[in-house]
Amino acid sequence: MNNFSIENMPSSERPRERFLKYGVSNLKTSELISIILNTGTKDHSVIELSNSIISSVHDISELKYITLNKLKKIEGIGNVKAIKILSAIELGKRVYYDNNMEKIKLNTASKVYEYMKDKFDDNKQEYFYALYLDTKKNLIDKKLLFIGTINQSIVHPREIFKNAYLLSASSIICVHNHPTGDFDPSKEDILFTKSLIEIGKIQGIKIVDHIIIGNGYYSFFDNGII
Repeated sequence: MNNFSIENMPSSERPRERFLKYGVSNLKTSELISIILNTGTKDHSVIELSNSIISSVHDISELKYITLNKLKKIEGIGNVKAIKILSAIELGKRVYYDNNMEKIKLNTASKVYEYMKDKFDDNKQEYFYALYLDTKKNLIDKKLLFIGTINQSIVHPREIFKNAYLLSASSIICVHNHPTGDFDPSKEDILFTKSLIEIGKIQGIKIVDHIIIGNGYYSFFDNGII
């Protein structure tokens, strides 16, 4: 069926009507995506587009890692539809994480990597985050403190520790990416990390790790630098 909108579908098959009749939890994933997309294209129905999105991943859970570029490679998905999907996914993440923040324990580098790796998908610049932890290494909050050029990330230690005080954090994990994919620390990364460690000792707020993410990750703690 070459469909232009959900409104052109038979009433009994429309995802919105099925939503009202059966409830959101009883809709298929393709129907949920169809509601978000709202319309198809000249050549593809909205349901066909939804199924194409689902087919682009091995498992539905992988949708949380899907990128703008990957979505746009699907025939019929342009910027507008891709942005709708990514916005819905991001909203779901925020709702989930806000309600479950106290359950996120970041006590190993691998857990930090799994939690943060999707934040850097398709980034062509360096992003620097600080993760603020309580005494049990549960996540209190994360802050994006700087977006830099492709080969330079500069964040002032004052910003890192200021947020720690505001959040009453006991410790900090720093995370940034290397857009090149190489996750080995640069000389500047090492010097910066060592300076943060010393400031943390003075401030009484420990830097427990600094993780660099690329095609994998590097942990300063695991490598004995912290």
